[in-house]
Amino acid sequence: MHPPVITCPPVVTRIMSIGQAPGPHEAKAGQPFGWTAGKTLFQWFASIGVQEEAYRAQVYMAAVCRCFPGKQIQLKGKTGDRVPSPEEIAACRPWLERELALLQPELLILIGKLAINQFLAVDKLTDVIGNIYQIEVQGRNVDLLPLPHPSGLSTWFRTEPGKTLLRQALSKLAAHPTWQHTFKHE
Repeated sequence: MHPPVITCPPVVTRIMSIGQAPGPHEAKAGQPFGWTAGKTLFQWFASIGVQEEAYRAQVYMAAVCRCFPGKQIQLKGKTGDRVPSPEEIAACRPWLERELALLQPELLILIGKLAINQFLAVDKLTDVIGNIYQIEVQGRNVDLLPLPHPSGLSTWFRTEPGKTLLRQALSKLAAHPTWQHTFKHE
């Protein structure tokens, strides 16, 4: 893992989003989802009426891992961010557990398969995107809303069935009572 640790400012809220790990440019931006994937993510939220500034002010943004994991070579010579190892995930887990305990969120927005897999066992995104799940987290019922990762390398949310499932997920997010209460003035 490559420092620095990227975190968001403190936000007292009932909504928490969890991503995989910072990308290579988040250190320059100094915030989670501060680069290309963030532009896509915030376009999704804008499509349901919430702009980036409002989201950042009202949602606590966490990650499974807190530092950039580095690059790896993928198919056809393209590079992508390395998926954190189980040991790296375990090393960062206490921070996530403490944030969950402090915030006691009602709604968790899980961004990408690695974040989703921390709470739901999933093989394919098509099995979970577009649905809301209620599970117990630290003794409290919490709603989970899985989203695909907005990576520039991903085509999942740009092709079917991903496009339709993403729209369904965003529609359910917009209708969620905690989301509506949080963003009632937007």
